[in-house]
Amino acid sequence: MNLKTQRALDRAKKMFKDGQIREAETLYKEILKDNPNNYKVKKEFSNFQNLESQKQAPKDKVQSIINLFNEGQVDKAIDQINTLSSIYPSSPLLFNISGAFYKSKSLYEIAIEKFEKAIILKSNYAEAHYNLGVTLGEIGKINEAIVFYKNALNIKKEYPDAHNNLGNIYLALNQYELSIEHFEWAVAYKPDFAEAHNNLGIVNRTIGRLSEAGKNVDKALRINPNFVSAVNFRGLLHHDMNQHEEAIKFFDKALKLDSNFVDALNNIGLVYREKNQVNNAIEAFEKTIELNPNFANAYYNLIHEINEYRPNEKQIKTIQSLLKSSNLSQDDRIVLNFTLAKVNEDLGKNQNFFKYLNEGNKLRREKLNYSFIESEDQNLFGNIKKIFNFKSTSKVKNNNDGNSIKPIFILGMPRSGTSLVEQIISSHPLVYGAGELNTIGQICVPLINKNSEPSNLSVDVVHSIHNNYFDVLNNLKIKEKVITDKAPLNFRFIGHILSAFPEAKIVHLKRDPIATCWSIYKMNWSGLGNSFSYNMDDLVNYYGLYDDLMKFWHKKFPGKIYDISYEKLTINQESESKKLLIYCGLDWDKKCLEFYKNTRAVKTASSLQVRQKIYQGSSEAWKDYESYIKPLVDGLKSF
Repeated sequence: MNLKTQRALDRAKKMFKDGQIREAETLYKEILKDNPNNYKVKKEFSNFQNLESQKQAPKDKVQSIINLFNEGQVDKAIDQINTLSSIYPSSPLLFNISGAFYKSKSLYEIAIEKFEKAIILKSNYAEAHYNLGVTLGEIGKINEAIVFYKNALNIKKEYPDAHNNLGNIYLALNQYELSIEHFEWAVAYKPDFAEAHNNLGIVNRTIGRLSEAGKNVDKALRINPNFVSAVNFRGLLHHDMNQHEEAIKFFDKALKLDSNFVDALNNIGLVYREKNQVNNAIEAFEKTIELNPNFANAYYNLIHEINEYRPNEKQIKTIQSLLKSSNLSQDDRIVLNFTLAKVNEDLGKNQNFFKYLNEGNKLRREKLNYSFIESEDQNLFGNIKKIFNFKSTSKVKNNNDGNSIKPIFILGMPRSGTSLVEQIISSHPLVYGAGELNTIGQICVPLINKNSEPSNLSVDVVHSIHNNYFDVLNNLKIKEKVITDKAPLNFRFIGHILSAFPEAKIVHLKRDPIATCWSIYKMNWSGLGNSFSYNMDDLVNYYGLYDDLMKFWHKKFPGKIYDISYEKLTINQESESKKLLIYCGLDWDKKCLEFYKNTRAVKTASSLQVRQKIYQGSSEAWKDYESYIKPLVDGLKSF
């Protein structure tokens, strides 16, 4: 036998030993084809076939054990699979099945050992790598889980479940482009993968692509009309578009499909709260808790979002007990800390109030991985000023496209009174209050980050902002000709707004800096917005960026921005409201004084406050806690 053939045989033996069975078999066959009459080659291949057959347990026996497991006889199935593994100790299949059985009982350490054994026996066993990734993910070892999902995909690229799970991990890590990439691979390899289509919709909704999200979930529902999570998600998208009746219809359908699907019931409560149907909202949240006493968000919605609700002792003890649980997710831990903060604030227990409030903020900041120093905020603000420091920027002409909607942008720092002002203006019969549309930010932030040169605001870019925004407005299907958009952080994009919508009105809310930032710090904001909110030093620094940029805009666009003081509005409601409407080009209407009777749905944290008459003194509330918020007080005195 020549040296080349001997080396090839040695490679085939090593492949077999490493679990690369199919590769070893292919190589043995190639060697045999080249050496059909070589006795040693024939013997080696025969030995390989015998050993390979010994590694395989009888299929009917394996299937009978799987049937036991599927029938709920898990312990019996585990005993029998372990017995079979002892008879066939080189079978990776048996160890993979055993690992799955142990995982079903939450015996994760044993499951991991079994999957690792399967991989040792067969290094290219994609399913075992995948199962190990799933198990590691369930116990919170996310980085290790990613490694094994990637191993599975390196072995078997067309693995939709692995792509879907990786997509979910990257979604949780806020790495949206990677998440989208893996969900798209999942549906490419498995076009009828309803769960992956729905997950793709969830990512698109998270980053503000509501139209794309709608297409994704509709695809999922065409594949499986009874997919309860997708039905609920469809309701959320209708809710995002202020289509509240349609939203409730889908939430109700989700509950009909699964009466214990508490997410839908909780969502119904949120819609009722926004529509000021407080009793209905309380009933929905309490029913949610009744069905699932561990549902943290329902406690938060009851106690933090409905001002007049006071929890009973049993509910408070349940929340405290949940918070002590070692199995609690970080999201639930954050929510419960903010919930108990509100409970203790209402009880006047300031020490406990700040204990839970500070812990909730600390955990939320950690989850967002935010630090002002390391954030993109300073670069974003700097790039905005670079763009508009040049003498000229492109503009579109006033409403020359036949679209007669006139936008009013109400902006400023969060918790500065933007909801109140929108409620006043939208009480006018000619105005539609659209709430917080995140469209401008979703359009502008990528443009600013991509290129801070003046070419970034070319004619094409300005027209793109204009057209994309009006596409969103047209989807709202409203009859009013004036619309309010009260996304507070649009203050960052005043230059872009005035370039794309020269006819737009800009209403800027000014409120006492300490009152504003104290109110922000008390909130557990949804999504990724307001990441600067969870640390007092970060808040002070961000407020400095805001104050500097607003001075820049006033200098750049003199007379184009209407400043209104929240404090003056609460003291001189009628006179300030009349001046506001004059600026907005609206005739006076007494309904604007009775804004609290406005029946429109309000989604913001102030949804219940704007249902009440204006009250004075809220900007002084922080003084009761001055010793607890010293970094805010000291940092903001100069503004």
